[in-house]
Amino acid sequence: MPTPPLAPSPSRGRSRPAAAPAPAAPRATPWPVSIGVAARRAGISARMVRHYESLGLLSGVARTDSGYRQYTEADVHALHFIRRSRDLGFSMDEIAELLGLWHDRRRASSQVKRIAQQHIDDLSERIAQMQAMQRSLQTLVACCQGNDRPDCPILDDLAAGHAEHPAAMNASKKLSNQ
Repeated sequence: MPTPPLAPSPSRGRSRPAAAPAPAAPRATPWPVSIGVAARRAGISARMVRHYESLGLLSGVARTDSGYRQYTEADVHALHFIRRSRDLGFSMDEIAELLGLWHDRRRASSQVKRIAQQHIDDLSERIAQMQAMQRSLQTLVACCQGNDRPDCPILDDLAAGHAEHPAAMNASKKLSNQ
């Protein structure tokens, strides 16, 4: 490999190798793009792209003569929309409805708000259920001695199949009376 030409060093007057030219900026892949590029740009896996397409969330994806999918900029934008909707916890049915509304320029925003508000209500209900589970488990853990003895109100409660173990119910009553 040839030695790079020497350039004078401003600090001590010695010569040093000249800097290599900066690499050319990567060129953006032109549209349409392959499934791998589309997935990367949308921040999801190629498997998820195929899944969303199979659910009908992406329609009319073009194919080459050899059958490879070709995604447009609009397809990738839709994939971003789907990913963000999933990040917010919307179901696939809700996402399909939201996508339809997004594409319908004559939509009423009240339709979108109704879906979002219903999702908030569902999330609130699930959060309340999870908080109730957390309280139940905290009560059971408080009743468990956690020692070398085999007695365990947590396992007793799970085996009984009802809401709470009697010892846990007594502890819960004591806590609520304080």
